[in-house]
Amino acid sequence: MSGSERARRDAAHHLHPYTNPRQLERDGPLLVTRGEGVYVFDESGRRYLEGMSGLWCAAFGFSESRLIAAAERQMRALPFYHTFSGSAPGVVADLAEHLTRLAPEPIRGSGRIIFASSGSESNDTAVKLVRFYNNARGRPNKKKIISRVKGYHGVTLAAASLSGISAMHAHFDLPMADTLRVGAPHHYQYGLPGESLDAFTERLIRELEDTIEREGADTIAALIAEPVQGAGGVLIPPPGYFEALQRVLKRHDILLIADEVICGFGRLGRWFGSERFGLRPDLMTVAKGLTGAYVPMSALLMSDEFYQVVADQGAQVGAFAHGYTYSGHPLACAVALEALRLYEQEGLIARADQMGGYLQQSIASLADHPLVGQARGLGMIGAIELAADRAQRRAFDPSLGVAAQVVSRARAHGAILRSMTGDVVAFSPPLIITQSEVEELMGIVRVALDETLVVLRSAGHFHG
Repeated sequence: MSGSERARRDAAHHLHPYTNPRQLERDGPLLVTRGEGVYVFDESGRRYLEGMSGLWCAAFGFSESRLIAAAERQMRALPFYHTFSGSAPGVVADLAEHLTRLAPEPIRGSGRIIFASSGSESNDTAVKLVRFYNNARGRPNKKKIISRVKGYHGVTLAAASLSGISAMHAHFDLPMADTLRVGAPHHYQYGLPGESLDAFTERLIRELEDTIEREGADTIAALIAEPVQGAGGVLIPPPGYFEALQRVLKRHDILLIADEVICGFGRLGRWFGSERFGLRPDLMTVAKGLTGAYVPMSALLMSDEFYQVVADQGAQVGAFAHGYTYSGHPLACAVALEALRLYEQEGLIARADQMGGYLQQSIASLADHPLVGQARGLGMIGAIELAADRAQRRAFDPSLGVAAQVVSRARAHGAILRSMTGDVVAFSPPLIITQSEVEELMGIVRVALDETLVVLRSAGHFHG
């Protein structure tokens, strides 16, 4: 293993998430030690353009002084207090009011929030509260939750069960019972030969209806969905999909949980992806952009109608018996509140919408590359899906790891991206990225694609 003594210590003592442990032992980690704007620097001082905002989350980049100052002020005033037993740090009230004011209907204004530290925790909390809610309404059998193929909702037992990515289930004895799965709204991969986008959407909605009829609406509590499926491959839903889906849910008295962990706070050029697609969630989870990832924080927002049922039942049993030590941590609240002010005062949501147009043009320009089967995206998120045969939409043999090759070569040229199952390369840069930095990023991606093409052709794996 090459690298510094510090890298060797990391490989010897640190189990990395979503990493091949044996490969890490051989190759060692990339140790990042400093950030500046959209760039991060490794321990040798080498600079990388962070094309994924870390993990879809560093909306303000890596050196926003206002967030750093807000953290310092709060640490000096009150570094910790809890929200149990009717107590709360004062800053929690400010954040909760501000966040509900921004939320989509029917949560806006009158909704309630319970805070946590990660999107996984908040999605897990949503599952618990949906059970609590239906027990309170005298419907103990209405507990199943529908999720979608290629959805990503986190890594706790419940959240990983909801996630529709098979690698998250293997050897973990998942998914748990009461999890139902319907298809992903990804026409490129799942559309039938000759099937139009409208016909594909109709087929997805029929599948949802059939699932509800088969299981019984009286057993299904909720459906959880990301407005745009992120970790599943940046999957953009077809026009009319969410409108039709919500009509089905409403008809069968099934709640909608919007997972806005990636899509929230400007990623799709709106405050929330729900606004972009006309979603009216009963529950909504957020994280990542809430603090720009400067401090771990997440939240579950709920409509007033949902809250009233939970509150009545909590009063009846004596307490609402759920929460975390760090629910509403004052440091996280202070940073989140300053982040909301930054989004508003700097016009970052509108800027993300405008710059997102340029980013999408740039991603679309990669569609002419022989390895690219589809280029897609929305706002400040996008992807290229690689193909061995573009005309037939035929993927490469997974053992080749073609997307991983592209990402590795991009990193060698100074840009960090992410490869995902299905040979997808994802883009999700900080919202503060400039046009010239987008050009730099896409230039590196094209070089990485060209280099990968040469290797694949020379090995006989690509003939296009």
